[in-house]
Amino acid sequence: MAEESLGSFVESVCGEGHLRVEDDLGDGFVRLRSSEAERRQAAQDIRCTEDIVIEMLRNSRDAGARNIFLAVQREDTARSLVVVDDGSGIPAALHGRVFEPRVTSKLDTARMDKWGMHGRGMALYSIAVNAEEARVASSAPGLGSAIAVTTDLTRLGEKTDQSTFPVFEATDAGSQAMRGPKNILRTAAEFALEHRHDCSVYCGSFTEVAATLYAFGMATTSAAARAFCEDARALPASKRLAAAADPAVLAELAADMGLSLSERSARRVMDGQIAPLPSLMDRLRAESFSRAPVRKAKQPRRPSRDARGLVLAEADVAELREEVGRLFSELAGRYYLDASVEPEVRVASDAIRITIPVEKLR
Repeated sequence: MAEESLGSFVESVCGEGHLRVEDDLGDGFVRLRSSEAERRQAAQDIRCTEDIVIEMLRNSRDAGARNIFLAVQREDTARSLVVVDDGSGIPAALHGRVFEPRVTSKLDTARMDKWGMHGRGMALYSIAVNAEEARVASSAPGLGSAIAVTTDLTRLGEKTDQSTFPVFEATDAGSQAMRGPKNILRTAAEFALEHRHDCSVYCGSFTEVAATLYAFGMATTSAAARAFCEDARALPASKRLAAAADPAVLAELAADMGLSLSERSARRVMDGQIAPLPSLMDRLRAESFSRAPVRKAKQPRRPSRDARGLVLAEADVAELREEVGRLFSELAGRYYLDASVEPEVRVASDAIRITIPVEKLR
């Protein structure tokens, strides 16, 4: 009674806007009051599969994820989506409650982006309302999350063309614009482009994403950590597949994250027969931004020489740097390295030395 009286007193003095929390759920999660949720003006309007995809990606982004893996699969009229990330994670006690209205961990960090306001505590709820199934397949604080969603395409549609990857084309004004059907790939690519400095996004089939998670785990955990890991589920979701001792275990760990995988496919993953996916930004660079080098008219070349007399034309140095950068960009995607670094070319009397800074994606 005293608590209710105190609440009424604060409302009468300060106004209802100062009481933003209806229920403190613990571990940083709260249920917002209806008035606070409405104040954030983040009405979620799920009209198609692509709307669910963008909300799941934004959810991972706001959890601080640096790497987001989007797996998609369709069987007849059932569309399955699984997002695995290396964000902050969700406590086990809240796995079901995050799909309730106005439940959020972002009391003071709601943000506006090109898709609207995010952080009202309605995104996962709106997904659950429109989906046949929405669940936290795996998550714990510090271990990232795997969220699985299944929809009925007869109830919630999507673009007919789900195979075309977007491209950039020059507009009449001379700028570049993304073209192609606004399918799942384009939705994820637009998100990846918008947040290219914040996180890397990977998108593919369940098997392709499993192969990518396996490669990511192998590249970011030590052999000792994998060998002496008693329970792979204690590893972050984005890395745990690398701890699988055999295909059966890999398939089981993948299933725990919502990625249904046959043991045969798991064996192909471990044998390296299924290549890991490039990030969507790497794919955009390769398919949309790459251009054949333009051959300029011959001009007098100004030689670059060191103090001991070796001569190398500046144009040749630039061409060598560009070609090395292109080759490294292709290699970087396989080892989760930053492909945007600039190679350095140094000329000496007895050698041409090329240095490529190595920066791992976090």
